Amino acid sequence: MKESFFTNYQSLIHNKYLVIPVLTWLGIQLFKFLYDVIVEKKVNFKRLLGAGGMPSSHTAVAVALATLIGKDFGVDTPLFAIALIFSFVVMYDAAGVRRAAGKQARLLNKIVETPGLSNLQVQEKLVEVLGHTPMQVVVGAIIGVIVGLIF
Repeated sequence: MKESFFTNYQSLIHNKYLVIPVLTWLGIQLFKFLYDVIVEKKVNFKRLLGAGGMPSSHTAVAVALATLIGKDFGVDTPLFAIALIFSFVVMYDAAGVRRAAGKQARLLNKIVETPGLSNLQVQEKLVEVLGHTPMQVVVGAIIGVIVGLIF
């Protein structure tokens, strides 16, 4: 017999391996938004969904998930190995690839804005805050471990 949508939906919202990482991401993004409002004195709704900044929410999500899995199923399981490798890929991407792309975007924006260097017409600036510094990734990882151990 097929399960109803309602039963499947309830299973999703009670799945801690889904809910806790998503709430971790939401909490960090809300923190970044409120930090900008309070400290920088500006409302930037892009902070709610955007990438970059302190701490790395992507890293926190991946590490929280790996920590939950390691705690509940053991660190000697294939499931934990997959989650841990996934976390390393996310951290490498955040501090390496996406950070480099952000630096390139910053340079290209300067070239386009500099009179005499370029006669390019662009509709909008490239997004410069894409990645994270190593410290932002480390703080995200620490938050992920703490969240995974608490819940």
